[in-house]
Amino acid sequence: QVHLVESGGGLVQAGESLRLSCAASGLTFTSYALGWFRQAPGKERKLVGVISATGHTANYTDSVKGRFTISRDNAKNTVYLQMNNLKPEDTAVYYCAVRNSPRIGLYEYVYWGQGTQVTVSS
Repeated sequence: QVHLVESGGGLVQAGESLRLSCAASGLTFTSYALGWFRQAPGKERKLVGVISATGHTANYTDSVKGRFTISRDNAKNTVYLQMNNLKPEDTAVYYCAVRNSPRIGLYEYVYWGQGTQVTVSS
């Protein structure tokens, strides 16, 4: 059974940083691309960024480019989301997800974590 557990969320002020972690178990971690999504109140869940199985390729939504970085430690079965220069509009529940492919992409996410809340005050 696949489990994804996010951690690292919290309340910060605008301009500060947070690093989210997502620990995975129950799967061959190195076979899958991993994504970070977020969902703000009253809005749809959206892809923030995704990293390939090897970690060599990553892509981000335009609103976080240059501020957020995804990385992965395949030895620890963990994916990270480093978020710098946070803005109030980054406030959301953040989810990690496993893509059913080693390559990056927008769709085919099959396993999800429970989410972690990030709140950015102005």
